[in-house]
Amino acid sequence: MKTFKYRLRPSKNQRTQLIHTLEVCRWVYNKTLATRKIAWEQEGKPLSLYDTNKLLTVWKRNHPELKGTHSQVLQNVQERVDLAFRAFFRRLQAGEKPGYPRFRGYGRYDSFTFKQSGFELGDNGLRLSKIGTVKILLHRPVAGRIKTLTIQRDVIGNWYACFVCEVEPEPLLVNDLAVGVDMGIESYATLSTGEKVPNPRFFRSNEKDLAKAQRKLSKAGQGTLEWMLRRRVVQHIHQRIANRRKDFAHQLSREWVDSFGKIVFEKLAEKNMLRNHYLAKSISDAAWNQLIAYTTYKAENAGRVVVTVDPRNTSRQCSCCGTMVEKSLSVRVHTCPICGLSMDRDQNAAINILGLGLQSLGIAHEAPASRHGE
Repeated sequence: MKTFKYRLRPSKNQRTQLIHTLEVCRWVYNKTLATRKIAWEQEGKPLSLYDTNKLLTVWKRNHPELKGTHSQVLQNVQERVDLAFRAFFRRLQAGEKPGYPRFRGYGRYDSFTFKQSGFELGDNGLRLSKIGTVKILLHRPVAGRIKTLTIQRDVIGNWYACFVCEVEPEPLLVNDLAVGVDMGIESYATLSTGEKVPNPRFFRSNEKDLAKAQRKLSKAGQGTLEWMLRRRVVQHIHQRIANRRKDFAHQLSREWVDSFGKIVFEKLAEKNMLRNHYLAKSISDAAWNQLIAYTTYKAENAGRVVVTVDPRNTSRQCSCCGTMVEKSLSVRVHTCPICGLSMDRDQNAAINILGLGLQSLGIAHEAPASRHGE
């Protein structure tokens, strides 16, 4: 399954209809959530997705405005509520402390989905049931068989069409090269080959502009026209940072998938790492798991292999002889007192990560003899 995302250019009237559709979906979402919550609290009875689908017919009779939205769109809203409850109970059974599904406030519902019908992509644009034909910027052709369509609004009010398609894999030529990747802050990534990827620090580079815009926003009266305009500036800066980070991750993941047949990452628990308040901002800015996710789906489509391994002791262990060498974070060079290996600390970790990944695949990995005494 692959998603193709395109920018929409709705007219003023169509934009109003799209916003109205979101508000109708938000109402159905909150109504469904409240109904299931009340049924459990008062009757001890869990409502299934099938039960809420039947209630939707009754709601349409009492609220005629619901008829202005395609039926499958409203059914998908109830599926989202059902998925939220399933995720809640799954985390509860796993011993976690999950948050109960929340009601959506005004402006807090940003997408709706056509599951099978209600839309048609033509030469004149994208025809949406109950809305009309919307201009779409097809910067690349839609490949495969279209399964669903999601209309999405971003934080600054831009609209997008996201087609989920069933596509055939596009395998690349067989490549036996394997690489281990050690993620970091000083260098964004260090490969087992010795190559380093500099940290772009997108948030840090825009931090001054963002702080200036946020100071101006704080001085405006909340809810005024001036406040709304200044808030939009803040949202633009956040979106620019996110877009640059995504573009960087897409380009880097494509480069690695094209170059290597097997890519091994360290399994990162970013939630736990963010507890370090000194590094939390830099860790969030790096977004390593985003890069791993992009590399994984590209590799799957290209017939490549991506493996994640436990990074425990990969920085301490000598990649040549296996000796554990204690070192503080300030020590950036790994020097082994047993075999004499001396190399960059992060590259040593990347080689160990590669070894663990190949081991999990049942492939032997040995350090080249030429590394002894370097």
